[in-house]
Amino acid sequence: MNRDDAPGTGPDGSAGMPRDLWRWMVAAGLLGFLAIAWWQGMHPAPSVAAIPYSRFKSLVAEDTVKDVSLQGESVRGTLKAPMVLASGQPATTEFSSYLPGFGDDQLLPLLAAHRVTVTAKPVAKGSFTDILIAAIPWLLLAGFFYWSYRRTSQLVGGDLGGQGRLGEFLRSGTQRAAVPEARFDDVAGQDNAKSEVAELVQYLRDPAKFARVGASAPRGVLLMGPPGTGKTLLARALAGEAGVPFFSISGSQFIEVFVGVGASRVRNLFAAARQNMPSIVFIDELDSIGRTRGTGLGGGHDEREQTLNQILAEMDGFTPRESVLVLAATNRPDILDPALLRPGRFDRHVVLDLPSRADREAILRVHVRKLPLATDVDLAALAAGMPGFSGADLRNLANEAAILAARADRGVVTRLDFEEARDKLLMGSVRRLAIQPDERHRLAVHESGHALVASCLPGADPLHKVTIIPRGRALGETRQLPENERYTLPEDYLKDRLAVMLAGRAAERQLLGNVSSGADEDIRNATRLARAMVARWGMSGEVGPMDLRDSEEAPFLGREIAQPRVYSEHSAEQVDRAVRALLVEAEARATAVVTGHAQQMQALVAALEDKETLDRPAIEACLAGAPRSTVAAVV
Repeated sequence: MNRDDAPGTGPDGSAGMPRDLWRWMVAAGLLGFLAIAWWQGMHPAPSVAAIPYSRFKSLVAEDTVKDVSLQGESVRGTLKAPMVLASGQPATTEFSSYLPGFGDDQLLPLLAAHRVTVTAKPVAKGSFTDILIAAIPWLLLAGFFYWSYRRTSQLVGGDLGGQGRLGEFLRSGTQRAAVPEARFDDVAGQDNAKSEVAELVQYLRDPAKFARVGASAPRGVLLMGPPGTGKTLLARALAGEAGVPFFSISGSQFIEVFVGVGASRVRNLFAAARQNMPSIVFIDELDSIGRTRGTGLGGGHDEREQTLNQILAEMDGFTPRESVLVLAATNRPDILDPALLRPGRFDRHVVLDLPSRADREAILRVHVRKLPLATDVDLAALAAGMPGFSGADLRNLANEAAILAARADRGVVTRLDFEEARDKLLMGSVRRLAIQPDERHRLAVHESGHALVASCLPGADPLHKVTIIPRGRALGETRQLPENERYTLPEDYLKDRLAVMLAGRAAERQLLGNVSSGADEDIRNATRLARAMVARWGMSGEVGPMDLRDSEEAPFLGREIAQPRVYSEHSAEQVDRAVRALLVEAEARATAVVTGHAQQMQALVAALEDKETLDRPAIEACLAGAPRSTVAAVV
């Protein structure tokens, strides 16, 4: 129950008039006002003609007035016979008028001379109805001021850091102090990162032990890595392993439309952490507020920069005795402000990499704990066929496989469910399109070209599956899965990749006599790879080892960010010539493979048109008699 809903409490939380009583009082006042208005409408006052004072005296002089009643300055009278007193009004015997402010000494003698009965009445003090009608506006105004005072008290709560709604708004987004249930056993596949943060557990459990020898733990730990690698989970596991309260907030939650809210939330967050020492403060997506200062539209008064300044001040204000550890996660460390990365703030950097084959298997075992698996599910084989998958991807894979099993009304999750889920994540969902026979044949030729060259070139990654069923944005796809993780890319391997990319176009030209727009994505990817080989990795004899890139790759994100060109037009022409030479050479190699294995090519096209999807054993059956060792004689 909220404080303002509790019965018998005032705006300050003390005993006072219940809130419901005020509502009943206002409702009763409005009903009374409506009842009075209705009564007056049902019993209208008799028609009385208002006439000027001069007209009243002339009526007295004409001896037509029967009697008058004087009450203060008001005059009411009755005529001896009905008469039209004002144009446009019916005849009446009653009239009213007002005495002049300076009085009239001749009125009473005039009334006496014409024998008019005069009645004097005291000035009326006002009826209850008049008093109520006059008081209603004042009561409403007083009620409005009381409501405003009550709302302000509830909003502010005494001060900006109080228990009011404004205080709650300034603290919103921060999770309450609690010890997470996660442990290091729940973080699979990040042994290096866990070993780097494991020593902090002892510091959080017994900070005095380190203080006795003059040692202090790092003020802040920056967790860096691609999305989905478990940065947040590792931070929660550290707090759970140490048994300390965990305060977490996202960087974007500091930023609001109101100026100063972010800085206030930072102060409240760190104040709460100090009150619950030892504790951990975790800031997710630090790059949203930790960008290099001076780049905002508002200059030094930008709300984001004020929030960053407050974070820097709070971390710098820690005393050595304060056992508050600050963890932050980001996948863009390249854009963080240098002040965040200096010693004394985030001075320890922990990198979380994409999991290896063994790590993927360990992560899968964590995510399938509660899934009923069939006996044909081989987690080691699944992990081997999913290079580049992050922990979040693997969790999504297990969930998608379980959904497929539930949709088919199976009580267990089978190997086929995992494979279908993997294809869905790698290649997209199946699209039902009405493809014409000639276009379907061209797709089969195109994908068969990719599959043939990938199978024949010695340095190409092994094939996983080839299909002409539209998935995602592609009409067909040839999927390769490397057997081992690669941390460096040799030149021969990259040239084989270029040949595989352009093999579909080469197959169309050789078998159909022309090319189509289906090679658009292949050409784009091949050009990007060839340009990286020339301008970044120095794999061109004409250009040499010179950095001529026109974009910078964002770390952990796998995408490039445009930057101004800093080299001459002559160098740009050299890069273009070298890129074109690599692409022409790759297409020539692909053409040579397609031409030298015409029989296997035709078998692939026929099988693909018949079955629409071929896995690795089916592809190897079509390519029987074309071992990779014979490729050197063809290319």
